[in-house]
Amino acid sequence: MLGSIFFSLWFFAPAGFANLAAFASGKIGFLKNLNYPVDCGAKIGGKRILGDHKTMRGFFVALIIGILTCFIEILVYSNFFSIREMIPVDYYTINPILLGGLLGLGALTGDSMKSFFKRRVNIQPGKSWFPFDQVDYIIGGIVFSLFYIRLSFGQYIVLFIVWFLLHPITTYIGYLLKIRHRPI
Repeated sequence: MLGSIFFSLWFFAPAGFANLAAFASGKIGFLKNLNYPVDCGAKIGGKRILGDHKTMRGFFVALIIGILTCFIEILVYSNFFSIREMIPVDYYTINPILLGGLLGLGALTGDSMKSFFKRRVNIQPGKSWFPFDQVDYIIGGIVFSLFYIRLSFGQYIVLFIVWFLLHPITTYIGYLLKIRHRPI
């Protein structure tokens, strides 16, 4: 079971870090020029499609971080036999731009889809919407990565549970570090 948990953390790390990086990208001053809403201010039924919190900057940074994370994973995988023994996927055959990009883009697309529905039901940006805030990026990352790699059903179940439980923990840590305004 510990091996399954480790693999789920390993495999989905590009999506998890991409999701975190999109949020943190707002703190990067030199990227202010990319602070343009993905929905370009468009509305449906008088409501913004996504809102100002979903920016080109966030998507750009998330994509880069997803790819970089996958590159680092391949480097670690290549240099440590003990890691290769715990990973049931041959990372020698993985294209980090493709897998990291799909996981990062999927995580942000899942988050954006949730934001679309949040706007429809009048939930303000930044307000908690349990359990959708915890699963949006997971579902998006899984769906996008399916275009490149397929895991077993059991591996997806473990991945979903691990990352679902990890989300509120990391959110609370962000609150303690004064990066987030709300604890959950």
